[in-house]
Amino acid sequence: MRAGVCGFLENRRQALKCLIFDSRFTTYENLVKLDRDGVKFITLRRRSKKLVAGAAALAPEKWQEIRLRNSEAKHTTVRVHDTAVELSAVKHRFRQLVMTGHGREKPAFILTNDWDLEPAHLVSQYRRRWLVEKGISEQIEFFHLNKLSSSIVVKVDFDLTLTVTAHNLYRATALMLGGHEWETSKSLNAKFFANGGAFEVMDDRIRVYLKKKRHLPLLMETLNEIGPRTSRGSTTDSSYSNRGLFPKPRGHLSE
Repeated sequence: MRAGVCGFLENRRQALKCLIFDSRFTTYENLVKLDRDGVKFITLRRRSKKLVAGAAALAPEKWQEIRLRNSEAKHTTVRVHDTAVELSAVKHRFRQLVMTGHGREKPAFILTNDWDLEPAHLVSQYRRRWLVEKGISEQIEFFHLNKLSSSIVVKVDFDLTLTVTAHNLYRATALMLGGHEWETSKSLNAKFFANGGAFEVMDDRIRVYLKKKRHLPLLMETLNEIGPRTSRGSTTDSSYSNRGLFPKPRGHLSE
């Protein structure tokens, strides 16, 4: 592992700030080598019953609460215990953050050789890796990435491309919908996209009639803000309509 990492980092040390990886990615011996090479990292310590019991026995005053931003309007409060530990297997000191209140039953043990980062910043840095895992999990559970429609390589590549594109479009949409930045793809689909309606093809536009839905006004407002402009102004009209060739269903009108 060291040869591969060092070869990759040889010409990138100036640009590299920190490596973030899972507990099973490498061994404690290699963590020592990274530390001696001056490479900053953040990882998880492999959890054991002894570690969990030790965290449960910590006095309340040993913990500190930190707030992590989930979105512009929402925060999560977690508890952390910041301390130095020596791993007996390698006889080397690292910084350890024990974290609870992060949505999982057992505490997480974050291990790093960065002694300067504030606990909130350190936890936020590692949470980015969790977000990557969450994205992969969504691609499998919601977009069925592991159930491709063919064994032919070209079709598999096409399926994979469409799946990743669909996931990225959902994430891009979430970022544009105020207050829904951290929604899952399944939740976004239920709130905004799983809807019925009808459409009318006209000479210079397509008129879409959508059924009324709780979150539909926000979607129409967002489309008004980001959509291309026509000679008449906006591409969408968020007023209710019951006119045209499709009198039902009543709902929001989009052009």
